Amino acid sequence: MNSSTKAKLIAPGNLIPFILVTSLFFMWGLANNMTDTLLAAFKKIMSMSDFQTSWIQLAFYGSYFCLAIPAAMFIKKFSYKAGIVLGLSMFISGALLFYPASLSMQYWHFLIALYILAGGLSILETTSNPYIIAMGPDETGTRRLNMAQSFNPIGSITGVLLSQLYILSSLNRAGIDDRAVMSAEKLNEIQSAELNAVMGPYVGVALFLLVVLIAISVTKMPKASDSGSALDFWPTLKRLFRNRNYTSGVIAQFFYVGAQIGVWSFTIRYVMLNLNLNEKKAAGYYLAALVLFTASRFIFTGLMKYIKPGRLLSISAILAIISTMVVVFGGGMVGVIALIAISGFMSLMFPTIFGISVKGLGADTKIAGSGLIMAILGGAVLTVIQGQVSDLTGNIHLAYLVPASCFLFIAFYGISNTKKETSQSNNMNRG
Repeated sequence: MNSSTKAKLIAPGNLIPFILVTSLFFMWGLANNMTDTLLAAFKKIMSMSDFQTSWIQLAFYGSYFCLAIPAAMFIKKFSYKAGIVLGLSMFISGALLFYPASLSMQYWHFLIALYILAGGLSILETTSNPYIIAMGPDETGTRRLNMAQSFNPIGSITGVLLSQLYILSSLNRAGIDDRAVMSAEKLNEIQSAELNAVMGPYVGVALFLLVVLIAISVTKMPKASDSGSALDFWPTLKRLFRNRNYTSGVIAQFFYVGAQIGVWSFTIRYVMLNLNLNEKKAAGYYLAALVLFTASRFIFTGLMKYIKPGRLLSISAILAIISTMVVVFGGGMVGVIALIAISGFMSLMFPTIFGISVKGLGADTKIAGSGLIMAILGGAVLTVIQGQVSDLTGNIHLAYLVPASCFLFIAFYGISNTKKETSQSNNMNRG
């Protein structure tokens, strides 16, 4: 049995801060999955290729990469609470910029808004993940982070529902061929209405986040920070680069986020093709995948009391590989069911990789956490590759070989960590 069952999940006095910070996991889940549906929306609105729409993810996750280390340095100098306030401020600013973008009707304006919004999310994630781990005993850190992350997919489901109700349902029925023969005036009229529909949910979320920002600003939070101490940035990096468990974890996280975003970004397209549905109806299957993802994360969090995190990680990765291969070589409802099943197996991966990677790092955890958030760049790089595979082969099925290869590395990481944990346990027993 995992020894973490003997330690408390949350330290005394930290329950309210834990709940407040966990609420942020909900909010960036909402933003992430609203963005995933934009690929299908912009493909239709502006008659784009899969590669062109994948620039949405490049802007979004590229910003994660650029802001992670500055965020870690900021919270190192000030506090976790200061990082949360800064991240929420950028999140709100980026969401509000959707309004002028909808007026200009320029794709690159939306990309700028997404870049700023995602920068805020990068700061929030860089801050919140290690903050949650710091709210209790080290041995229950991975399980505590899994619990907090369990509310992230609830936000994801909310994001898809908002997109389905207010964005995808507002898309004009005219397809790419119909739009190609329209007059410029008629096309502009249709696109203007559709982009206003895209803008609405983002501005609404921004107004709600203003309330959240005020609430957190006036709430007393535990500092849980070593602000005022020397940053020691380069010495910290050297120590981290020498830590094989950590560096392998960063690579595993890069591949995981690439797999997750790739699987979800093209889910609507895959379902539309295999079941002959429109965007709105296909989004219902995407929603089903997120519901399974949410339920599975709670289940895996419970199992982690009895099964080592590394072993659960390797098992889930192997099952994800099997499901992905069915998606590649299958089709119809069987392929769609396998595609949904992948989400169930992905559910524990991000927080488990994060928790395993930073375990025992002590004062280096903040900078280490930023490296793991920078690994979210995989969502941009690998999604672009997946879009290119789809465009070049003309086959969305084959594009899923990209996430399949990602799950392979994750399986090896989980297996190697399990061997390490077993070896350490045996050595302690001999002692």
